[in-house]
Amino acid sequence: MAERVELWWARRQFSKGAEIPYPVGSYREAWASFPALIRQYHPELNAGIVLSQVPPAADVLLLWQCEAGHSFAATPDEQRHRPGRERRRSAWCPECADLARPPRALPMRDVVVPPGSTVPAAVASPIGRAVLRAKKPRRPQQLCPKTPDLPVGEPFLSECAPKPASAVEARLRADLFARLSVTPGLNAVRVARPFFEHVEVWPDILLPELRIAVEYDSTGRHGLEHVGKRADADRRKDRALRAAKWEVVRIRTGRLEPLGPYDLQLSAWNRKGLDRLIDALRDIRGPLLVDPYLS
Repeated sequence: MAERVELWWARRQFSKGAEIPYPVGSYREAWASFPALIRQYHPELNAGIVLSQVPPAADVLLLWQCEAGHSFAATPDEQRHRPGRERRRSAWCPECADLARPPRALPMRDVVVPPGSTVPAAVASPIGRAVLRAKKPRRPQQLCPKTPDLPVGEPFLSECAPKPASAVEARLRADLFARLSVTPGLNAVRVARPFFEHVEVWPDILLPELRIAVEYDSTGRHGLEHVGKRADADRRKDRALRAAKWEVVRIRTGRLEPLGPYDLQLSAWNRKGLDRLIDALRDIRGPLLVDPYLS
């Protein structure tokens, strides 16, 4: 059970036998990819303990204050997973998030009661009708019909794939295809299970002959990209690709931690990063398969 920060700190002092069980900066790397949380954390609200002294997995209640002035208590794990698929800064503040998404009013429908029969009051009320509707079986997930009927693992050109939005990603693609003579222009892989209403996934770069997908990940302008539940979606995507007999290399910037065994942590994309990526491709498929495609 999560405990107050003062009690948690005193317990760690006792168990470690040290006045400062976690020196300042101990967990700087773990929090560096969450700039929005760094802005919301204030040591004066947490017994003077700075955020880099708090392990991300600690079961401790910390006090946070968003930029709008809302104060709330949450554990490190709750905060790191709160953003979900949203890009707003308010996603890390539950009160701001509720204000941004006001609850929908329940529809007021009259209950038609046949003559001579009665309906319990709980069922006749709007809340009762809402409960009955919630118990109805959900409709099956609607899949996009535009995905072609291809074998699982087959790469293709998808009309549903989003357009590249990053200039660094475009540069990475140009550098990589200048170095590797593989088939360009494909942007999707057919997968076995639905992924956000599609049976296809859209890696940033596909190397069809090697069956390797390359992803470029950064935290974005507001520090909300590829963190929290968005990182969970990245892991789902990677699992779908590996189940289709593909491998994934993620180039992680902004101090994002690796998600897979072949991911690379880079401060910026450059010639050295390209060399490291080629080495990662060799580690996955072997030099005998990769080197013939090098130009």
